[in-house]
Amino acid sequence: MPLVQVSLRRGKPAEYHQALFEGVYRAMRETFDVPEDDRFMTITEHDSSTFSVSPTYYGVERSDEAVIIRITASNTRGLAQKQALYLRIVELLQANPGVRPEDVFINLVEVLPENWSFGNGIAQYAVQQG
Repeated sequence: MPLVQVSLRRGKPAEYHQALFEGVYRAMRETFDVPEDDRFMTITEHDSSTFSVSPTYYGVERSDEAVIIRITASNTRGLAQKQALYLRIVELLQANPGVRPEDVFINLVEVLPENWSFGNGIAQYAVQQG
């Protein structure tokens, strides 16, 4: 159950946002064992005064079009799946909506399965396990 939060500079149209959602969701389905309909995603747009990314950190040349993708997910996947996810996100977002690979910053935050509630105040994964 990944929770995806995307941050970018203000000014992109709705179609651009939708392409970001579709690309990240498709990459998770293809590489990260995310079931169909497991889709919880937000986009937050920022003015230049509230969005700052290093233009050169780690030798990567980023532009003002950088997109920060934070994925919170259960800690149930190995390194190979994570690497495949990152690469597939970049491939899909480069194809549509045309984000440069250098401008895709991904942060994966892993949590224990019992740290999720999908509604009704129930920790559904904890109930399934315990």
